Amino acid sequence: MKKIFLSIAVLTMMSSCNDYLDIPVEGATDASNFFKTENDAMLGTNAIYSFLRSWENSAFPYQFVFGVPADDVVKGSNPGDASFINAYDQFTYTTSDEGIRGYWIGQWQAVNRCNQVLTKVPAIEMNAALKTRLLAEARMLRAYFYFNLVRIYGGVPILDSLKESYNNIPRSSVDEVYNFIISDLTSAAADLPQSYGAGDQGRVTKGAALGLLSKVYLYKKDWQKAYDTSNQVIAMGYSLDPDFNHLFRIAGEFGSESVFEVNCECSPQFGGSQYAEVQGVRNQFGWGFFTPSQALENAFEPGDIRKELTILRNGETTPEGDLIAMGDPNSVTTYNQKVYVPTSQNNNACGYGSRQNIRILRFAEILLINAEAANEMGNIATATLNLNKVRTRAQLAATTATNQAALRTAIWRERRVELAMEGDRFVDLVRTGQAATVLASYGFKAGKNELFPIPLDAINQSNGLFTQNPGY
Repeated sequence: MKKIFLSIAVLTMMSSCNDYLDIPVEGATDASNFFKTENDAMLGTNAIYSFLRSWENSAFPYQFVFGVPADDVVKGSNPGDASFINAYDQFTYTTSDEGIRGYWIGQWQAVNRCNQVLTKVPAIEMNAALKTRLLAEARMLRAYFYFNLVRIYGGVPILDSLKESYNNIPRSSVDEVYNFIISDLTSAAADLPQSYGAGDQGRVTKGAALGLLSKVYLYKKDWQKAYDTSNQVIAMGYSLDPDFNHLFRIAGEFGSESVFEVNCECSPQFGGSQYAEVQGVRNQFGWGFFTPSQALENAFEPGDIRKELTILRNGETTPEGDLIAMGDPNSVTTYNQKVYVPTSQNNNACGYGSRQNIRILRFAEILLINAEAANEMGNIATATLNLNKVRTRAQLAATTATNQAALRTAIWRERRVELAMEGDRFVDLVRTGQAATVLASYGFKAGKNELFPIPLDAINQSNGLFTQNPGY
């Protein structure tokens, strides 16, 4: 059994925000009476981690913006169930859509939790080394939330203190937000440890900070820094799990491939996570939403073992011995196998799949980041080497690509199948300039749908400081 490090955070985390973010926490204590002791500092930092497993960050709103808009994910369930989700598949959502608003609110709540720690903890008399580490954890996590915001909404306000609300200052540019993220990650990487003891599994590490930094540089197309930073991570001793199925099961959690992973163990304080439940096999393990598309099925090469270990089908028996029921003929028939928790390993004290950790960044992606950056710099040999490491694990032959253009396409395709159903496809299509072509038949409009709209009430409450994204 994993030791859960998350404790009950007795903060009113929204104390510095206006009504738009003022969502009460049952049984909470006002933050003005908190952050007095070393234990308070730990609880406040743990409250940031608790958000990683929250509904807003990993269940429905997350899938609305990172999942369904891609060509690899469909709404799921049956046609009449939560039909409003179709707006994300068809790019017909509006500035008043609750999913867009929910994700926006959630990320700002998380940023505020980070800023509580970064503002209050420095004044606490406590162990200096622990203080330094907790502040680094908060910076790393703040960078992650800002990375989510900038990829979905574009330029957003930069808040590095509790002195002002986000809707009282203008949006910063995309470059300014990325520079803020880079600053936080660079600072965090300098102070974070490379590993923790068993009781602290899931806390962010130096490798997580550098790994996320390499991904940020990838999005900025700063190829040299993406290459150099991913090389730092490669040198840290991570390795691919030789068994792709094991990688996503309980036994594979926090394994050799884990760079940034959310601890979702069921606990009395927090329950578990609904990340797996909302995607689980309908009427057997979960709700049956956010399921693989036919386009994703078609993307796998013949012989790629990842296909059947990514897509769970009605009527099949899993390697762990569960027979997947045939189900309602009006519902979808395939599901995301990466979130599957075997019946024998489920913790019935919480909802189905509550033990399923969320893999945010894996070593396989670090290799593909390195390969893409190397290829863009003309280093075909290194790009091919690291691409083939990922393909070998999938029991595929070495790539046949021999020039930069062909290798670029091969690396993009490898990202699609390796990271399938993990929330990267839509933003990958946007960053690589493929979205307007690949998603045209779904209703994607170039110059508009690369970003989601700023929620209407956020625009209204900004007193004219926010400009809306183009096309909305």
